[in-house]
Order: sequence, then C-alpha cells, then structure tokens
Amino acid sequence: MNWKTNLRVSDLDFNQRLEVTCRICGHVHYLTRQSLTTSPERVQLYLDEVERETVCKARKCRGAVRIALVRNGEASGFVGGLA
Repeated sequence: MNWKTNLRVSDLDFNQRLEVTCRICGHVHYLTRQSLTTSPERVQLYLDEVERETVCKARKCRGAVRIALVRNGEASGFVGGLA
C-alpha cells in the first residue's frame, strides 16, 4: 500500500496539481482535480487508477506515465519519513 492507493481524486484540494511524467519519452504535463473530475464517477477513483488510465500527451507517444503530487511548487513522489 502506498499513497496512490490511499488517496482518491476527491481527497485532493481544488488547487492541487499532479505532475505526470512519461516513462518512455520523459514528457511532463500537469493535471488538476478539476480536469480529473469530468464525470461524477471519476471523483471516486484512486490515484493509482488514474495513473493506469493516463497516457502521455506528447505527439504519437501515448506511453505509460507516473504521477507525483506537487506541493509548494515541488514534486513529491514520496510522502513520509523516518522517526
């Protein structure tokens, strides 16, 4: 279990952004909660499901992507730490 399986789209703040990086070509684009909630059913998706459904937007690539939360202008792929 990680943060992607624990968070739903509905848990995100309205101004929260997700950084989407292509695993093949490295293209980066951003998603917002507003762009993810095009239908009422999509609000209940977990972020790992969003990651599986999202593809690269670079021309003719359509590769698999990885997502990271963007906080205070910095991308954070890992949320946690050692005590």
